[in-house]
Amino acid sequence: MPFTIDFSGSCIVVTGGNRGIGLAFTRALAEAGANVAVIYRSSKDAPEVTARVAKEYGVKTKAYQCDVSDTKQVKEIFRQIDKEMGPISGLIANAGVSIVKTAVELTHEDFQKIYDINVYGVFNTARAAAKLWIERKHKGSIVINALMSSRIINGVGPGQPLTQVFYNSSKAAVSNLAKGLAAEWAPHGIRVNSLSPGYVNTDQTAGMDKRIRDFQAKQVPLGRFAEPHEMAGQAILLLSDHATYMTGAEYFVDGGQLVW
Repeated sequence: MPFTIDFSGSCIVVTGGNRGIGLAFTRALAEAGANVAVIYRSSKDAPEVTARVAKEYGVKTKAYQCDVSDTKQVKEIFRQIDKEMGPISGLIANAGVSIVKTAVELTHEDFQKIYDINVYGVFNTARAAAKLWIERKHKGSIVINALMSSRIINGVGPGQPLTQVFYNSSKAAVSNLAKGLAAEWAPHGIRVNSLSPGYVNTDQTAGMDKRIRDFQAKQVPLGRFAEPHEMAGQAILLLSDHATYMTGAEYFVDGGQLVW
């Protein structure tokens, strides 16, 4: 028999699953047969984008508007998804934001915005899923999108850092968060891993100054930015039954960036 990953009949939640890498996760899951619940915050086209995925792959998808940093709202949305599309069997905690300012310009409000979504929002959604699974004794899998920024300071030129210290440190925080949750929830059979993409072609990076893109691409042995779908394979594997002995780890899909 060929090596296959089949999520037919499963319900997977993807936060921020309506654009960029998140949309690539949603499409890959749908292609593997999963029903996908997309959580979004403010994108007006999220329901339409999510519906197109359902039509393309013949699965159920639905977009749910939710602020991942709102504990009560997250709990209610996960219960709703579990009732309408579930039972939920997996989660990709992908939602995140960045603010590019120099360190001396950053404010407490900037810190709260980034950490509320990038760290607490990840914890909040992971906990909501884990509570459902512990109640029903389900051995679920959680994948946290940490990014290569958990280990490095991105550059925009020789000796010139991309000034986003709150963002980078938030990604380091969720990398360690995944390890802590993996350790706590292992007795329940719940696996938690983090996925750390390298430089990826998204709407945000497409708008970069060409000189910055060229500089960053040269730092990668493969000499190019990744396409969003190239991040999906590792996430799909970690959610599947082929990864039942994988937990508490961080997997870098960075085109070899960190070999240097």
